[in-house]
Amino acid sequence: MTDQIQKQNAPYAVAALVLGICSIVFGCMIVGLVCGIVGIVLAKKGTEAYNAAPDQYAGDGMLKAGKITSIIGIILSALGIIYWVIWVAILGAYAGFLTSLM
Repeated sequence: MTDQIQKQNAPYAVAALVLGICSIVFGCMIVGLVCGIVGIVLAKKGTEAYNAAPDQYAGDGMLKAGKITSIIGIILSALGIIYWVIWVAILGAYAGFLTSLM
């Protein structure tokens, strides 16, 4: 019987991936932006720890996936914020137009 040593995931890998997925799910809100930023920070810390001792960990695939999903979530959040700013500006201009008609 052979003993197989199962290596653990890289530090912060699961947290970065979960936050990256949450940033996509909540992409049109500020919550998605915060989750994405925290996910990128954790992925960076985990990558640094992985690079310091790569033989101790199973791999950095989850860290890369967490970073990518966090970036996508940040982009979606930024687009959502821009959308809402434009929408509020249009409504404000329309309200001003209606007020000037009265």
